[in-house]
This record gives sequence, structure tokens and C-alpha cells, in this order.
Amino acid sequence: MCGIVGGVAERSITDILIEGLKRLEYRGYDSAGVALVDQGHILRERRVGKVANLEQAVSESNILGSLGIAHTRWATHGKPTENNAHPHISSDVAVVHNGIIENYQELKDDLEALGYVFTSQTDTEVVAHLVHEALKSTPDLLKAVELVVPQLKGAYALGIVHTAHPDQLIAVREGSPLVIGVGIGENFISSDQLALLPVTNRFMYLEEGDIARLTRQTIEVFVNGQLVDRPIKELDATVSNASKGEYKHYMLKEIYEQPEAIQQTISQALNGNSLRDDFLNNADVDFANIQQVQIIACGTSYHAGMIGKYWFEQLIDLPCQVEIASEFRYRSPVIVGNTLYVCISQSGETADTLAALRDTQKRSKAKGLNITTMTICNVATSSMVRETNHHLLTLAGPEIGVASTKAFTTQLAALILLILKIGQVKQSITVEKIAEITAELWHLPKVILDTLQNDQEILRLSDLFKEKQHCLFLGRGTEFPIALEGALKLKEISYIHAEGYAAGELKHGPLALVDNDMPVVILAPKDEMLDKLKSNMEEVQARGGELFVFADENSGIKNKDRQHVVNVPTISSLLAPIVYSIPVQLLSYHVAVLRGTDVDQPRNLAKSVTVE
Repeated sequence: MCGIVGGVAERSITDILIEGLKRLEYRGYDSAGVALVDQGHILRERRVGKVANLEQAVSESNILGSLGIAHTRWATHGKPTENNAHPHISSDVAVVHNGIIENYQELKDDLEALGYVFTSQTDTEVVAHLVHEALKSTPDLLKAVELVVPQLKGAYALGIVHTAHPDQLIAVREGSPLVIGVGIGENFISSDQLALLPVTNRFMYLEEGDIARLTRQTIEVFVNGQLVDRPIKELDATVSNASKGEYKHYMLKEIYEQPEAIQQTISQALNGNSLRDDFLNNADVDFANIQQVQIIACGTSYHAGMIGKYWFEQLIDLPCQVEIASEFRYRSPVIVGNTLYVCISQSGETADTLAALRDTQKRSKAKGLNITTMTICNVATSSMVRETNHHLLTLAGPEIGVASTKAFTTQLAALILLILKIGQVKQSITVEKIAEITAELWHLPKVILDTLQNDQEILRLSDLFKEKQHCLFLGRGTEFPIALEGALKLKEISYIHAEGYAAGELKHGPLALVDNDMPVVILAPKDEMLDKLKSNMEEVQARGGELFVFADENSGIKNKDRQHVVNVPTISSLLAPIVYSIPVQLLSYHVAVLRGTDVDQPRNLAKSVTVE
């Protein structure tokens, strides 16, 4: 979602802030702005649209400063307009904000009664006015912010500057991620370390409730007014840097990076055809005691969890439930002892999933229940990784495109590894079965590479979708979640209404939608459900539907009138969902390009959903 960059230095940081915003564009936004403190004045530029628009405005106005904050906004309160763009100003105070101030209307009413005039529709502007009001009772900017924070309800990260404190940048973290970049004679803040890699690879990760005061030479972090220590961690900048390279879009690059990403992910766990001795060995005792699994996730990660449910129960006979985090956290679920709660998130900061985790931990502690928590995540420094008992990283590297690709398939690979580990600990899977599956995992990157060879054929078929307004995706077994994922990808980036269904549900409603203008995408690996799936295909064709079939090369499904077949290399039914993700990703990508949409930053969406 929204992105924050800020800094205090001896040099002008205008270009650093703009570059930081460019590196946060992947998060999704609709406006951008920057504010710099210079000689007792706040210099501000804001623009609707891309960071390039802001960059041009800043270049024309030539605003400079050694203390400043910048922001990309994803609209929540108020439309995407220049007045609603951040930073927001109250006289000599400027603020940037990620998250939501839930009680902003109440605060706004109080501030208007004091004579404050609001120029935006946002919840953020109340923070600027509150800090300005607090400064009337104390000249200390940190103390003023400490007076304001208890008045705020919600999840937020803040960056605050004041003209009377030209050497101070105040940062607040409460429910929304914020990191400090540690430099030499300069220090920075950002909602994502990626934004700061051009200036530092040393980072301090703020925790919930932290308020930090940055100067050129010092970083102080306070909790409830008490100074605390936060460790500085050094990051390998070469690992975390990202560029499109020779590819037209990040999404296409990331689709093609999947063989390597999966190779990296499985290599951390496998030694030949067995699990490494050191793989999750600190979790052995916890895993031995678990009796069931609860997966909590959102969006694409939820689809990964759905497949995980099939695998947990099929491979190691362990009951598994999977639930959307935004539903789980609000329905008062029964917390059961000896349960493994698995949170799946690309960023590790997904607001609903993180809130569900914290609520589960709190309720289990209150009831004296023994549970184990685990994160499957792509960001080693994320909140979920830090706040769960155990974690398993998906070593996908940075994923910039909003529509998840390699993060999804590495989540699936990680789930398989987790299941093998638990099965080994609980002795519910044989050594021979582990060897069989690990051999298949090592072969998986090659199968994905071969599947990518269908790119041009899928591009040709994509031309038949570009004028369509609706689409069905059908699959059975573990391909049902891939049908859901394929439909999500198509709607995310091409804006075509698409739905995924279990193919066996056709006669229970969806068949009514099928006509001559309805493309139907079929996922057809060669498994025990193939014959039943072929019957479902006949049902669609009998109603005039046009079939687009991704089928195992040995399935016997052939091209014919209004049935277009793309052959997929043979893979075990266990790993088929990972492989069949590839063609639906390519289909969605090519359709979006043909329709002229913004592939990497689709409208109304954000990469990291850090607000509810």
C-alpha cells in the first residue's frame, strides 16, 4: 500500500527521497508528494499519478533540503487528488502516514472546534494538526508526538518533521511497518528497506509502539517514554535489489524467475533425496505435539493454503483447515490446543493475517492452551517472521509486480517442505515416500522451464480473450485452487471478470453462464480425476462454450473446433498445481498486455496490504 521515505542528512536529500519513492512504486499508489525543511520553511510538492509527475514538478521548482519526508498514497479516505496527497501540513509541521486513523472523525470534530481548518478529506491531516496543537504545550517535538500517539486509534506508521527542529525526524510505528536506514552522518526511514538500498544496507527494524527520533548522528528509540535498544542488521543489497532487466514488465520477469526461485527454496531443506538435518530442527518438539493445522492467509496466499490443506491430509494424515484471515479474525474462532497455526504472506506484514496471528496468540495464552505458530513468508525481517515461533522463508527474491507469481509457487514449494518435515517428526510418512517426493522436487524447476516454452502459443491464444468481459476457470482436486488463482490473476491485471470453480460444481449453477461468448479455461493434469474432468468439458461444449485447455501432454486431449489445447509436461499429481500455475500466469499476463492495462501496477490494488 502507501509508501514512506524520509531522512535527515548533511547533504540535500531531495533526489534520495524521489528515488526511494520510485522503488516503492510496486506497492500500489495513486498520488505522490514530498516535503523538505529549508531555512525555517516547509517546501512541498504533490502530484496525482506517477512518481514521474512529482519528479518533474520537483525538478522545475528546484526544492532542496537536508531534512524531509516523502510519500506515495493509495486512497482510503478521500479521492486521489492533489489536496489529499501526502505530506500534510499544519503550519510548520509536516506529516506522512501509512495506515488508517480509525477515530479521525472524532478528532477532526475536536480540532475544528479549536479553529483548525482542514484542506483534505484524509484521516492523516488530523495528525498534523494534533502535533501542531501539542507543540503549544511543549517545545520538544518528540514529547509533542508522545502526547499525540495515545489519542490515535488504528494501525499507522508516521514520519513527522517541524521547522523549529531542522535536525530531527520523528518516526512512529503502530501496526504498520517502518524501518530505519542507518548511514554515516545521515539516517533515513522507510516503509520498505528496498527504498533505502541506494544509501545504506544497515537497518534497524522498529517494533510495535516504537517512537524514534533521528538526527544526522543519532538514533533513539522509545517505548512508553523509555529508551530501548533495537539491533542494527546488515543486509546483502545485491540480494534485495531488483530491476526489470531485459523484460518489458516485472511480472513477466518474475514468471520466468520461478525455476530459480523454487530451486533456491527447496535447496534450504533438501540434501540429496532426504531432508537436511538442520532443516527446522528447532521445531522438532513443537511439531511432535501438534494434532491439527490451521492455515490463515489472504488472496493468493489463501489459494496456496487451500492446496496445503489437500497435501497435509493426503500426505501425512493431519487434519487441516484454511481460512481467509479477514474472516478468521472476526468470527471468534475456537482456539484448540496442540494446533499449528500457519500464517502465509508474501510480505509478512499483511494487516489481516498479522492481526489474526496476534489475536490467536493472545486468546491461546489467556486460556492456557499450548499452540505453535509459524510463518511462511518471503521477507526475513517482517513482523510475522519475528512474532511466530518458527518460520520458513520462500527464497523468491523481491517480487515487484502486484500480481503475485513466484511468491505463490515458492509458497507451495515451502508448504511441501513443511509437510515433509512434520511427517518425518511425527513418523507419519515413510523414508521412501520422502525420497520419492524430494526427487520430484529437484526435477520441478526443469519441468517449469519446459512449461515456459509454451509462452508464444499462450500469447496466440490470448488474442482470443482481449475483447471478452467474462471467463470461467475450472479444475478438480488441487487444481481447483489453481482455477481460483487463475481467475484472480486475470481479473487483477486485465480487468476481465473471471471466476474459478471446482469443475464438479458446473451443474450446480455456473453452467447457466456458459454460451458462445464465454471462454472456459480447463486445468487438466493426468490424475485420477481426468476422466471426470473430460465429462465436465463435454458439458461445457454442449452449451456452446469455447474451451482453452492446459492439459498433460499424455492426457489424450486434442485440439478441435472451439477447443484449444496447450500441452503441459507430465508431472506428478502432487506437484501439478505448481506447474499448472505457470500457464495461467502467462495467459493473464498476455491478455493484460493486449488490453493495454498497467500490468505491474493494476488500478485500485497494492502489493502489500498493510491496512484493513
